[in-house]
Amino acid sequence: MGALVVAQGGGFVPPGVGDFFLPPIVGGVTKPMVLVVLSVVIVAAFFLIASRNLKVVPGKLQFAAESVYDFGRNNIAREQIGSADFRPFVPLILALFTFILVNNLFGIIPLIQFPTFSHIGFPLALSILVVYPVYHIAGFRRHGFTGYLKNQLFPAGAPKPIYLLLTPIEFFQKFIMNPITLAIRVFAAMFAGHLILLVFTLAGSYLLLEASAALKPVSLISWAFAILMTFVEALIQVIQAYVFAVLSAGYIGMALAEDH
Repeated sequence: MGALVVAQGGGFVPPGVGDFFLPPIVGGVTKPMVLVVLSVVIVAAFFLIASRNLKVVPGKLQFAAESVYDFGRNNIAREQIGSADFRPFVPLILALFTFILVNNLFGIIPLIQFPTFSHIGFPLALSILVVYPVYHIAGFRRHGFTGYLKNQLFPAGAPKPIYLLLTPIEFFQKFIMNPITLAIRVFAAMFAGHLILLVFTLAGSYLLLEASAALKPVSLISWAFAILMTFVEALIQVIQAYVFAVLSAGYIGMALAEDH
């Protein structure tokens, strides 16, 4: 409320979309590009270091790596794809979950404080260039070209006249909207969450340094909300990584299933 009052007075300029487009660090290289590469290094280093000296009784790092692997393998891939077909896709699902998780958590790490997936291009590329071809290729290999199209576009049991309406909807959903909505979910959550943190943090700073004496105490409320929302955002970041991996595995499972 304090930030709203100051904004109406013409002083406080709230953050907006422009704050997500950072200037290049050097040449055409931007901070989000660096963070994507850094996330790959972090994930790879974590699993390589944790698995370099495996023991029957695991240490803390090995236990953490095994827990993450078990979660991706059994709680995501196996449950969504099925016990008969999930094994070849475990590396992909685990990589998706950990890669997105690290990039999301960048948004609350001090000094970094930027969720990479708040730029729509990154989740869209991951969805369209990685997940989309994987589950369709898996479906074509399992059912054949015509068999897969029939499986996806002509659900069994529907009256034949209904297919005139149902088949275009199924095509639009399965071949066009699925990868787009998969990307938009994580993008929208990261964008909105980071914007909320910016509003409370910058508003608190403005109220303390620039506003009248009567409004300076309100800065503490603004910062308290910023801290509270940081914990909420951390939870959302984990959930969104999980949701992306679950939906990806679910699409693969549906592509491999005999029934629609």
